[in-house]
Amino acid sequence: MTKLTIDDNSFNCQNDETVLDALIRQDVDVSHACKKGTCHCCMLRSSDSMPPSISQEGLKDTLKNLGYFLSCLCTPVQDMSIKLPEQSEIFSAGKIVVNEMLNRNTILLIIECQDVVEYKAGQFVNLQRQDGLTRSYSIANTPKEDKTLEFHIRQLPGGKFTGWVFDELKVGDTLSVSEPLGHCFYLPERKEQGILLVGTGSGLAPLAGILKDALLHGHSGPIQLFHGSSEFEDLYRVDEMHQLTKENPNFTYVPCVSGQHVPEGCSKGRANTVALDALSDLSGWRVFLCGHPEMIETMKTDAFMKGASMKDIYTDAFLVSTPE
Repeated sequence: MTKLTIDDNSFNCQNDETVLDALIRQDVDVSHACKKGTCHCCMLRSSDSMPPSISQEGLKDTLKNLGYFLSCLCTPVQDMSIKLPEQSEIFSAGKIVVNEMLNRNTILLIIECQDVVEYKAGQFVNLQRQDGLTRSYSIANTPKEDKTLEFHIRQLPGGKFTGWVFDELKVGDTLSVSEPLGHCFYLPERKEQGILLVGTGSGLAPLAGILKDALLHGHSGPIQLFHGSSEFEDLYRVDEMHQLTKENPNFTYVPCVSGQHVPEGCSKGRANTVALDALSDLSGWRVFLCGHPEMIETMKTDAFMKGASMKDIYTDAFLVSTPE
């Protein structure tokens, strides 16, 4: 057993227990989300010793040197004195410039953030409100001169953060924005390669950004986008995607509806199933999967079985929150 000290308070950490789990067990209010080292929401700082190297994987060298670590990956081997992160070191100020509905349960949020300049469409950032509540959202746009970031935020039943976004957040309000994270983005290489994009719900956000990035770079290979939902009313930007197919002969867009009522122009079934039925061989293709984690895990295996190399499969599994 080791001891964790935050300010003047001490907490016990059981053997083989992570710092995050120990703090949650003892009702310490610490930000967290994925609990697997992806979102970086649970970052803390060790003030008296270097944390285990595994808990610093994926962090910038500057943050490592300052003693930052991911508490969900840190199983301490000695007593640790811990500090909450310095906001100025990992977050920048952002201002809401657009807040409007994309469909009945998804908001378009555009944030002006002067300090976030290096990013790729399809990466994600952590958005944090003033009380420290933090959530991860994918970037839907390519870099712009006005230094704005676009997000598509779907309301979750009982979701504390999304409830606040939908009910209280307005144009002109500010929140904190982390540095961009994640590896689900387009690289301008092998431009003749086929690209398969499969998403559910607001999973269209990173896929739309990846699509536009590929088109801007003159990708010549086929690009196929399958976007699905249980009801047509939960799809969005359908007309925009259809317009892109007219402007780009190598791009195909297939809206998918898995419910009973399937409007003309949509394919019936789940997006991943429709995509697999349409493409018999994914050898040499680049595959991007965004949305519900169960869909991603299933489709990742299926794409591999149809010939896609694991190194060419990129995923962005959205956290499925429970009511808070």
